[in-house]
Amino acid sequence: MRRLIPVSVLTASVFAVGVGTVRPAVGAGVLPQGTPADQAGSVGVRLVDIPADLADDPRARQYVVDNLAPGTTVHRRIEVTNRTASPLRVSVYPDAADISHGAFVGAAGKTVSELTSWTTLEKDDIDIPSGGSVRDTVTIAVPKDAPPGERYGVIWAQVGDEHRSGVALVNRTGIRVYLSVNGDNPPAAKFSIDSMTAQRDATGRAIVLAQVHNTGGRALDLTGTLKLSQVKGRLNAGPYAVDLGTSLAPGQSEPVEAVVTDPVEDGPWNATFELKSGLLDETYHAVITFPHASGAGPAVKAQLDTTSTRLPRLTVALIGLAGLLTAVLVAFVARARRLRRRAARWPERRR
Repeated sequence: MRRLIPVSVLTASVFAVGVGTVRPAVGAGVLPQGTPADQAGSVGVRLVDIPADLADDPRARQYVVDNLAPGTTVHRRIEVTNRTASPLRVSVYPDAADISHGAFVGAAGKTVSELTSWTTLEKDDIDIPSGGSVRDTVTIAVPKDAPPGERYGVIWAQVGDEHRSGVALVNRTGIRVYLSVNGDNPPAAKFSIDSMTAQRDATGRAIVLAQVHNTGGRALDLTGTLKLSQVKGRLNAGPYAVDLGTSLAPGQSEPVEAVVTDPVEDGPWNATFELKSGLLDETYHAVITFPHASGAGPAVKAQLDTTSTRLPRLTVALIGLAGLLTAVLVAFVARARRLRRRAARWPERRR
C-alpha cells in the first residue's frame, strides 16, 4: 500500500467548462485555471493528500497523477469548499477529458470513458454550508485486464441551476486526472477505416463498404452507422445501420457493409461512418460516387474525423472566455453586495 502525505498548498487545479450560456448559479462561479480555491464568492476543490513517492512532483500537488499496475485500487481524498454567502448542494462526479490543441479539456457532461468507469466517489452529492468545507474520497480501481497507456479525466464539483425556459445552467470546477497504466497486457482497442467503396447491386440498390483494420491489441465487435450528405446540395440521407456481427482479431482487416435503403443519386456524396466497439468510438469520412449501373466504384481513402472526438480551437477559446466572464460576473455581484451593505450601515451618506 502506498503511503499518502497531506497536500500543503491550498490551490486546486481548477478550470472552467461551460456549455451554451454560462452564468453564476446560486452565487457560485466557475473558476478559471489557477484561481485559489478559497477565493471569496467561489466554490473550490483541492486534493487533501498525495502519494509519498510523488511528493517532489509539483503536478501531483494539484492534479491526480499516478502510474498504476493493472488490478490496483487507489484512494484520493479531496475537499470541496463553499465560499459563497449561501448553502449549496454540490454534485461531485468523474468525467472524461482530452488534451486538444494544447489545452486540457474536460467533457461538458457525464461522458463515459475507460477511466470514468474505473472511478467512483464516496459521496456524489454534498451539502455545504456557507463558508464550510466537506471532504470526499475518490476511488480508482484499475481492472486486471486494463491495457497499458495514459488516460485523462476530471473530477468535477458542480453547482447546477435550472433556467425558467428549461435550459440547464451549470458551473463546474475540477481536478485533472492523469492516470498511466503499465504492465504487459495487450494494447488498447484501436482501429482505422482505410478506404470506402461505393457500389450498386443487381437491383440498383446503393451499398457502401468500409475497409476496417484492427490496429490495436484487442478483438473488435463493430457496430455503427453510415450517413450521406450531398457535396453539391443540401440533401442528407441516413443514418443507415452497418451489418452486425463484424468481429476482427488484432491485425485483421475486413469490409464493413452499410446498405442505403433509400433511392439515392450517383453523387458525389460525403460519406461518414461512425463505428463503435465497446467504449471505442471513431468517425471517418470520404467523398464517394455510386456507379450508375450495378457494380463497384474505386476505393477511396478515408480520413479520420478528429472533430468528432476533440473540441475544436473555437470551442476551447469560447470555454475559456465563458469561464473568465463568469468569474468577472461573480466579482461584480460580490462588490455590489458589499456596497449595498455599506450603504445600509451609513444611510446618511446616500443623501
